[in-house]
Amino acid sequence: MRLGIGIGWRPEIADEVEALPGIDWVEAVAENLCADHLPDSLVRLRERGVTVVPHGVSLGLGGADRPDPGRLADLAARATLLGAPLVTEHIAFVRAGGARTGSPVLEAGHLLPVARTRAALDVLCENVRIAQDALPVPLALENIAALISWPGEELTEGQFLAELVERTGVRLLIDVANLHTNHVNRGEDPATALDELPVEAIAYVHVAGGVEKDGVWHDTHAHPVTAPVLDVLAELRSRVDPPGVLLERDDAFPPAGELAGELDAIRGTLAEGRGASAAWAAQEVPPAVPVAESVRDGVAVAQTALLSALVAGTPAPKGFDRQRLRVQSRALAAKRADVVAKVAPELPEILGSGYREAFLAYAGARPMTAGYRRDALDFAEHLLVADRPEDDAARRRLTHWWRDRAAPRPPGRTTRLVRAARSVLAGR
Repeated sequence: MRLGIGIGWRPEIADEVEALPGIDWVEAVAENLCADHLPDSLVRLRERGVTVVPHGVSLGLGGADRPDPGRLADLAARATLLGAPLVTEHIAFVRAGGARTGSPVLEAGHLLPVARTRAALDVLCENVRIAQDALPVPLALENIAALISWPGEELTEGQFLAELVERTGVRLLIDVANLHTNHVNRGEDPATALDELPVEAIAYVHVAGGVEKDGVWHDTHAHPVTAPVLDVLAELRSRVDPPGVLLERDDAFPPAGELAGELDAIRGTLAEGRGASAAWAAQEVPPAVPVAESVRDGVAVAQTALLSALVAGTPAPKGFDRQRLRVQSRALAAKRADVVAKVAPELPEILGSGYREAFLAYAGARPMTAGYRRDALDFAEHLLVADRPEDDAARRRLTHWWRDRAAPRPPGRTTRLVRAARSVLAGR
């Protein structure tokens, strides 16, 4: 199926997306959509014949555990509601810990790279097959950007993706910005990756902006698309004519004219290419080979050690670049602060200029164990237990905000001690 030229639909730019000329399709973050009701903007787009593809961010198919049935059912429901031709997710893990490691579950709030090892690939392939069986439409998986590399990897990115496709029949969502990110951060050649992966399996392509700071490329989705990213798109286009290409923008949204200009640059890059059209067809895949629980347990231990170092301040696992881990850790904390400010905008309003410093101090000692909304409540509770903020009026406002969402009265010292005891018992 040919999708054409698209853009990521976000509520903040819904009007601009509707008004942009030449938009064939849009992609919406699946977790941001209600299961039984679409935003009016998406309804209007669908009535115009614009295809809408749900893009998941929380399955964690690269994690050690099998996919959560509830999350799979939610993604399937979004696909059905939208009448989507396919759904997409990521080759990543987003949480770790739990029963396999005897430790609390930790949430990254971010897409973290899967080790390119045979063991991790075996787990990923089985998880992908489980997801495929649960979804009403085909699944495509996206390569992610990474600041860090796993030690002892056995496959290149292209080899990893090629074997994943061969063993599961899954389609690929290739993000050329992520290939550029991995070039800067991990020294991986995008052209080599494109040579090694099966380009005929590409369902569509992402293009996004970022920024380089101190030799590290940050895939922000909040900056204009750069020439090096378009160069990677041109490399891909020289090999294949992808069925769809989509511009992503998640923050610091520019005027509609700038979005239109970036779309025109993408169209121009595609027009210069000479690759043949992608001709993906259903293929026969080999029978599934069950993954031993011991293999999943080994992946779980490794992922938990990494995530704990990133969000809980534990020592860096052997073989990792400690400086890069510190950069990633700071980036995760900053993202938590930004997302919590979005899901609970009252908090930075109440705390004023002190919000960010207070949240980063909180995040440095308290990993996220649930979603961002729970994180916002836990942060507010943490402040109230410590009799903060110092300003009486602000503390009263924070108390009312917390009480309206969490409990009939603000937490006290007893609450703190009980919860601390529970945390100690859970960690045994």
